[in-house]
Amino acid sequence: MPEARGLLSRFALIFAVILLSLSANAQELSPELRSRIDKLANDALAQSGVPSASIAVVKDGKIVYLNAYGSARLEPKTPATSAMRYSIGSISKQFTAVAMLLLQEQGKLSLDDKVGKFIPDLTRANEVTIRQLLSHTSGYQDYWPQDYVMPMMLQPVTAAKILDMWARKPLDFDPGTKWQYSNTNYVIAGVIIEKASGKPLLQFLKENVFSPLGMASVANIDEKKLGDTDPTGYMRYALGPLRVSPKEGPGWLFAAGELAMTAEDLAKWNISIMDQKLLKPASYRELEREAQLNNGLGTRYGLGVSLATEAGHRAVSHGGEVSGFVSESIVFPDERVSVVALTNQDASSAADDIAHGIVPLLFEQNDPKTPEKLEQAKKIFDGLQHGTIDRSLFSDNANAYFSEQALQDFASGLSPLGTPRQFTQVRQGLRGGMILRVYLLRFEKQTLRAWTYELPNGKLEQYQIAVQN
Repeated sequence: MPEARGLLSRFALIFAVILLSLSANAQELSPELRSRIDKLANDALAQSGVPSASIAVVKDGKIVYLNAYGSARLEPKTPATSAMRYSIGSISKQFTAVAMLLLQEQGKLSLDDKVGKFIPDLTRANEVTIRQLLSHTSGYQDYWPQDYVMPMMLQPVTAAKILDMWARKPLDFDPGTKWQYSNTNYVIAGVIIEKASGKPLLQFLKENVFSPLGMASVANIDEKKLGDTDPTGYMRYALGPLRVSPKEGPGWLFAAGELAMTAEDLAKWNISIMDQKLLKPASYRELEREAQLNNGLGTRYGLGVSLATEAGHRAVSHGGEVSGFVSESIVFPDERVSVVALTNQDASSAADDIAHGIVPLLFEQNDPKTPEKLEQAKKIFDGLQHGTIDRSLFSDNANAYFSEQALQDFASGLSPLGTPRQFTQVRQGLRGGMILRVYLLRFEKQTLRAWTYELPNGKLEQYQIAVQN
């Protein structure tokens, strides 16, 4: 009994430390910002009908907010929690890419090796490189472009069978000439990793990635579905009721979409990208370098990651979808910011809406005039939707720009959109002696960008609006 009391005391101490740590992290986001994130997430679920979401927010390289919303299971009704694992789908691809980079560091292969060095009997295997597999420029046909589970995919399969059926067909294009997303690329990559490492892919990842980063929740849903303590995956036919989604048979997600984990563990992974914990700097540059086609055209894709600029910042991201689940993960390495959103309904936009909706909230500038200028921008937008402006707010140049024809065009284009679901400032700076402010306006089916130039006298020299790509 004394030994048991000692153990209880130690557990109590550990628990207290954990609570203090979580509390300290939570305090790094203001109550107002947490409230805005919660409203955004709940609104996204309500508008989309998606049952649940789990999020993780990283600022300054630390997890500052974890929360879950909605119902992980509808029968019996079970609230979602941050401890639950969600399938992350194709976000798994960047783990496969990192495994390949680790093997390159170990001298066991090179990204410029031809596929034929490891699997010689695939179509044009002596022309396609490992780099082209990971960047989706190989030409191998995608074995799963459909957004549903076909009857064949309910049955078990092996990687060898997938390669027999899809990687021995003629290529869709000559290697390096086009970009086309293909899950087949990553099945081939997974087989190469196992050959080069002498270990199963998941064992290699556990030893070299998951364990070093403390990602204890990771599960391999390619072997079996998530358990009763995790969310159920759902689907719907058009606007019909939610139905439990079918589970892909074992083997179909190998190396391309097999992982499930908590939002917290995916955030740990994102932090490792910011901190460059696992790979050499040169390998991270490979991971995040935009692949170029033979003609020099950029693809906006690296090795298992999408590359873009969002809210004026460099973003490394990827989404994922498997039967019953959709996920989104965004990393801003330069600002050490990240957002993860995991949801449990396929063919849905809630994960994307939540993740990309949180981003501008995190990048709002610490400008004492932000609240005042944000309200002004909202009022001007509302006026433009009705074809009117308060001309006292604008300079002579801006008033000339807002001709009667211009106001009619603004109204005809903006009025049908209704009230923005979200209106946030995402950037502020100086240009030409004026203050530049950039805003994002999110509607149900579209996102707009508005930007203003303010003169030293407070008048607006410009207020323009365009579609945000």
